[in-house]
Formats: sequence, C-alpha cells, structure tokens
Amino acid sequence: MFTSGLQHVAAMYAGVVAPPMIVGPAVGLSATETAFLMGASLFTAGLATLLQTLGFWRIGAKLPFVNGVSFAGVTPMIAIGKGEGADAIPVIFGAIIVAGLLGFLAAPYFGKLVRFFPPVVTGTVITLIGISLLPVAFNWSQGGNRTAVDYGSMKNIGMAALTLAIVLVMRKFLRGFLQQISILLGLVAGTLIALPLHMTNFDAVRGADLIGFPTPFHFGAPQFQVAAIISMCIVMLVCMTESTADILALGRIVGRPADEKTIEGGLRADALGSALSPLFNGFMCSAFAQNIGLVAMTKVRSRFVVAAGGGILILLGLCPVAASVIGVVPLPVLGGAGIVLFGSVAASGIQTLAGAAMEKGENALIVAASVGIGLIPIAAPGFYHAFPKDLLVVLDSGISTGCVVAIGLNLAFNHLGARKAPVPAAADPVPAH
Repeated sequence: MFTSGLQHVAAMYAGVVAPPMIVGPAVGLSATETAFLMGASLFTAGLATLLQTLGFWRIGAKLPFVNGVSFAGVTPMIAIGKGEGADAIPVIFGAIIVAGLLGFLAAPYFGKLVRFFPPVVTGTVITLIGISLLPVAFNWSQGGNRTAVDYGSMKNIGMAALTLAIVLVMRKFLRGFLQQISILLGLVAGTLIALPLHMTNFDAVRGADLIGFPTPFHFGAPQFQVAAIISMCIVMLVCMTESTADILALGRIVGRPADEKTIEGGLRADALGSALSPLFNGFMCSAFAQNIGLVAMTKVRSRFVVAAGGGILILLGLCPVAASVIGVVPLPVLGGAGIVLFGSVAASGIQTLAGAAMEKGENALIVAASVGIGLIPIAAPGFYHAFPKDLLVVLDSGISTGCVVAIGLNLAFNHLGARKAPVPAAADPVPAH
C-alpha cells in the first residue's frame, strides 16, 4: 500500500509544487517563502486527497482520486498579485476561500449544469491553461531573472534543451513506473549535470527546517477584493468542470460508474479542500488527471492506496527540507521540463477538442474566438493598459476571459434559440434502425 501510494505521489509531485514555484517569484516572494508555499501545497494536497478518498457525510467521491493544486489558478493569481509581493498572498487566499465556499454550495446543482460545459468549452479552457503557462517555462529556460547578465545565454538555453531531451528520451524508452516519473527523473538528471557548471543554488535548503507545520495564515489574514474573487470563482467553475470529467472517467476505469451523488460528493471535496487550503497557506485544489492514467495502467483500484499517498503528501508538507529540495533545481532545468509539463496540459485540451464536434461551424467559431481573446494577454501584454485596475485582474488572465467567452458563445450558438431536430410526421414511416 505504501509503495503504490508513493507511486501516485511521484506521478503528481512536480504538478503540485509547480504552481507555487511559479506564483511565488512572480509576485515577488523570496526563495525561502516560495519553498514554504511549496511545502504548504503538499500538505493541503494531502488533506484534499483524504477528503476525496475517505470522505465523510456527503463529501468525497470515495474513489482512488488524487487532488492537488490546480494549474488553472496560476495565471489569474499572478494577475492578482503582480508586483505586490507578500501583500498579494492574503488577497489571493481570500478570493480562494470565497470561491471554495461558493463551489461547495453549488456542488449539488453543478451536475445539472454540466451540459453548459461541453467539450468545446472545457477543451478550449484546458488548452488556454497550457498555452498561458508556456511563457513561464520559456522564461525559466532563459534563467528566470531578466536583469541577470546571463539571461538568455546559450548556457542557460542549452541546459533547458538538454533537460527537455532527457525527459523525451526517458519517456520514449522507459516503461511502467519509471516512465510515469520521467519528468521527475529529468529534473534530477538535469540538476546533476548542472552541479559542476555552478548553476545550482542551495539557499532554500539551508534556510529550511527538518520539521515544521504550515503556520495558519502565515502571510496575514485573508483579504477580500471583488475583482480577485470574481477571477477565482471563474477558476473554481473550470476546476469543477475538469473534476466532473475526471470523476466520470475514473468511475468507468474502476468499474463503478459515477452517478449524480458521486459527482456531487467529489465536487464538494474539491471545493471544501480549496476553501480550507488558504488556512494552511495552500492554493485551490482539483483533480489530477495523470493519476487516473496511473490507476488504469497499474490496475490498482483501491481508494485506500491513494489515501496512503495522501498521508505521504501530508508528511512531506510537514518536512520543509523535502519541499525545498526542488529549489535546488536550476531554473533552466525547470524550464526544459516545464515545456513538456505545460505543453502536455495544452495537448490534453486539444485532445478534448477532438471530441467537440468541430465539423459544426458554430463550434469551430466558438474555439476560434475564445482562444483568440484568451491569447491577448500573452501575445499583446499591454493590450488592456487603459482599463481600470480592478478589471485587469480578470482581463490579464487569458484563462478567465477565454472561459467567459467560450461559455457565452456556447450558450448563444448551442442553447439559446438552437434549432431542434425535425420530428417525423405521423404518416412518415419510422426507420427500423
């Protein structure tokens, strides 16, 4: 049970620590504070996983379901806290708490709203999540610090390219468990190669304690700002949509098709885990799809195995040194692996769009407009510079704007005034098939 649970942790570890590793430096946190965020994210991911697998009352899908920090919230959180430093974290946490509580209340009704989130909407949003994160990987590949002398040097980009090549080769030739953790192995290999090149930094490890507890509200009491809350509520809707799809997929894999009650319990666990995470300095939680693939591959379908993985995550979160080890990895190495990690998110969205009936002109138009508008903050960062600052929290997140546009256009084209299929007249013969 322990080794199988550890395998689930290995498959999702990089995905859990990546969001705080992106958000921390982006809002101006130090390496030590960012390492603290990573440890807190591991701890809260463990709590959320236990809520999903073991559950209580009507909370939890009670399936082998792993929860962790959602990538969907990264870009909106950066938009909320850009240039604000540690002062931004309480605003982000306050928005997550409200979004989590609203998600908890909406869970019983969300299953009935799923028809408004078809593949054309969810695929568009997931694709935008991956594309929005890729510039972060490109920045890391150049060194991460735009003011540094060696930013964009051949040494940095060469290290990123080498790490990317290592990950791809491992993914191609390794099998089973080792293939699942190819990104983690690539990070280790890249860091070892970077050691003699003096590209590693041990500051975060030196400043970390062996044992520690994520102090509640370490960065201050949560603050509640309307624009930030709206942005994170949109992210909550995206997370709930993804989780619904993942619950349905996992139910089929384990031979226990998810009914409305299971979906409701799973979404409640997602939302409650998200609402509680800021208490321990963690971010919004949602399903980890890569672990669903691991369940399918290993055929180990016990929810208690995944619960053991949740326990391991909690222990890692209580050991700051373990969380800070990722801080030793040079940013160019992270950049090389990040291209695969974030690119795979975009690829997942494209895969979802493949089942979105794109032969319908309306659906192709929905994707075109939503992706185009969602890419504005990436392709033209100063596009909304004349807009009020409160609106920028939403507009500077391509994920939020793309999601709103996709939902609105899907309602307009596929629901409001949609033409119904003609009903055969009574005199017409009814086909046999």
